[in-house]
Amino acid sequence: MRIALDAMGGDYAPEATVMGAIEAVKSITGNIKIVLIGDEKKIIEITNREKFDHSVFEIVNTDEVIGMGENPAKAFSKKQNSSIVAGFKLLTSGKIDAFASAGNTGAMMVGAMFMVKSIPGIIRPAISAQVPSVSGPSSTLLDVGINPDCRPDVLYQYGLLGSLYSKYVFQVDNPKVCLLNLGAEEEKGNLVTKAAYELMKDVDDLNFSGNIEGNEIFDEGKSDVIVCDGFVGNVILKEAEAFYKLIKKRKIEDSFFERFNFENYGGTPILGVNQPVIIGHGISNATAIKNMLIHTKDVVEADLMNKFKEIFK
Repeated sequence: MRIALDAMGGDYAPEATVMGAIEAVKSITGNIKIVLIGDEKKIIEITNREKFDHSVFEIVNTDEVIGMGENPAKAFSKKQNSSIVAGFKLLTSGKIDAFASAGNTGAMMVGAMFMVKSIPGIIRPAISAQVPSVSGPSSTLLDVGINPDCRPDVLYQYGLLGSLYSKYVFQVDNPKVCLLNLGAEEEKGNLVTKAAYELMKDVDDLNFSGNIEGNEIFDEGKSDVIVCDGFVGNVILKEAEAFYKLIKKRKIEDSFFERFNFENYGGTPILGVNQPVIIGHGISNATAIKNMLIHTKDVVEADLMNKFKEIFK
């Protein structure tokens, strides 16, 4: 397995990315090669400083970087020797099995949509986040930012994507899928959620468990997959991050709230494109990068994209 990492992606790159890759090598078992894409000189400077043999990695040298604040489409088009564009070229040519980056999210989406492309049958891809329950496993929440406006059939497909992701990557047997709504009753909600409910109920390909309210998303056993549009999902995700920052600022130590730390998850795949593309948080440190690479390995080993293709063909 060959996993490529954008060594220049993120607010703290290449320091955090290279250090994260070094930590990942120490944690990941199996026949896996990490390919670092970026400024070779800077990468080797860091590995030498850490007395780490850089030949453990394959390094693909690039001399351009798509900045975090740049226009994604313009930068992707103009900076053909950037680490992000190089990563997508390697992925689409079959030279790597997955590409991960904590860099410009918009540019990663441009590459995913126009080079890797959506799996036929999928209306709109999604990205997800893990929502911890008080004493049980986490639920998968999607979408959390790609599509702020969703049609009912898109929400139904999110249920399928999330269910397969939960089953094959997180090993959840027959995941319970819930629709985020303002009430538990079937008739509650706006026009979109009401229509989505009608599509999702009484189908064989989903273990649909009805509506879930905002005050229930952290309840143990309530859901394994929570479906919503990207506007609502992103608000929930950012609010969870805000609570975690508040807890840390107040110096409160709690094992449950520690599960809100994005570093534990590292990154999330774009669900619904043809090949594994994993996006990390722009403020990722070495720990987050390490966990992003580990999760990328899990996604590849689960053969997730082919599972999607089988369902949507």
